[in-house]
Amino acid sequence: MQTIANHTITKERFLTVRKRTETICKSLKPEDTSIQPVAFVSPPKWHLAHTTWFFEQFILSEYKPDYKVFNQDFAFYFNSYYNSVGERVMRANRGLMTRPTYNAVLEYRAYVNMHMAEFLEQEPTKTIHQTIEIGLQHEQQHQELLVYDIKYIFGHQPSFPTLQTDVVLKQEKASQDFIQIPEGVYKIGHAEDTFCFDNELGLHKVYLHNYDISNRLVTNKEYAEFIEAGGYSDFNLWHADGWDFINSNKLKAPLYWHKFKGEWKQYTLQGFRAINEEEPVNHITFYEAYAFAQWKGMRLPTEFEWEVASKHFNFGQLWEWTHSAYLPYPNYIKVAGALGEYNGKFMVNTMVMRGSSVATPKNHSRSTYRNFFHPEMRWQFSGIRLAK
Repeated sequence: MQTIANHTITKERFLTVRKRTETICKSLKPEDTSIQPVAFVSPPKWHLAHTTWFFEQFILSEYKPDYKVFNQDFAFYFNSYYNSVGERVMRANRGLMTRPTYNAVLEYRAYVNMHMAEFLEQEPTKTIHQTIEIGLQHEQQHQELLVYDIKYIFGHQPSFPTLQTDVVLKQEKASQDFIQIPEGVYKIGHAEDTFCFDNELGLHKVYLHNYDISNRLVTNKEYAEFIEAGGYSDFNLWHADGWDFINSNKLKAPLYWHKFKGEWKQYTLQGFRAINEEEPVNHITFYEAYAFAQWKGMRLPTEFEWEVASKHFNFGQLWEWTHSAYLPYPNYIKVAGALGEYNGKFMVNTMVMRGSSVATPKNHSRSTYRNFFHPEMRWQFSGIRLAK
């Protein structure tokens, strides 16, 4: 991971970012915070603690004299995948931890926040500020993951609970039009003097042929037409892996969609309701996005086509699948140590998503941001933009 921004981190900004994580959880009950219905969902309590462990592990324990860790066992409980810093609870077992309690985790956050606020007043070095910046960006990523996980937890309960949140999709009101992008050589990658992750670096040029890209996302209405036309039963539309996946998992619709008395309904964080036909279709696997595009006689854009065209359309409703494998840019350099594990080791078997979503924290999206997920994942806020 890397930051190329030169500004320092204020105590106020640090505490503001940290507060938002707790705000997302404000309407949860303690019972909601320990559950893990599937391996890829982490309990809300774990997110609250893991993002705190990051600052304790990489800042306070390293740089604050005489700092005493809150609990010696927490590094084992709340490390995620950093092999460089020791053993950890297996991801699939995070939901088995009823202890530490939710209140103990909130005490942990308060303790680390207090010490970090003191530390920031001591004018740490530029290098330390860069690591703190990474920690804040990391926490903002977990804020979005936290929303995904809460929705999955709630969306698989018979009572379909709601969450006090401002995460709400808007209708795609624009009539569909296709933006024409001429062939040429284009620069790709992050070039500004602002924060970015290391996977955005390695500024380089690509040649693109002429292409057209949609000015808006695919809507629920359009996707329902795909379903009713037999899209999930026509093997010709699917990758072989995708066809095997939907059949072995009996997928017939997007995640959270239910056919009830002949009408499509869906679970949202605001409750269980009829689908809004004009909202963008959400919670789609890469396989489904590809099949839909095939059905329409079109395709998904590459990540480079998306980046070049992004200045011509609005994005930010949903992360958008591209038809690009997640690979390093030319001259990509993985940083040394534990923070080098953040992106580089995941550059295999995943597909790039571009843009951001309504769950993305403000000031945490940019046209060069490279998100990535396995093609079968759909609990993230994912949508479809067509190209041809």
